Amino acid sequence: MNLKEKLGKQIQVIRKKQRITQEQLGKKIGLDPKSISKIEKGRNYPTPDNLDAIAKALGVSVYEFFLFEETKSVELMKSEIVKAINKDHKTLMYLYHMLKTM
Repeated sequence: MNLKEKLGKQIQVIRKKQRITQEQLGKKIGLDPKSISKIEKGRNYPTPDNLDAIAKALGVSVYEFFLFEETKSVELMKSEIVKAINKDHKTLMYLYHMLKTM
């Protein structure tokens, strides 16, 4: 997936989580729903002004559109943590102290 596609997907995910349609988002920022669709499909980059308007309309910061980290399942995260802990005792001590401060 290229940058345009990742950016578009992030915008779409955030928009859908808020149960906002492309039409509603378009009305809020003065863009045609087809333009929103092209952005979300990774066919077009939004202009900096449109990117800022989209972020404001969705109540997020622009940088959140660029957080492309894959979401992992809870079981996969647990497995990776256990592997890291079993690897060496320094990791275990670091995690223990970090969790203790929370």
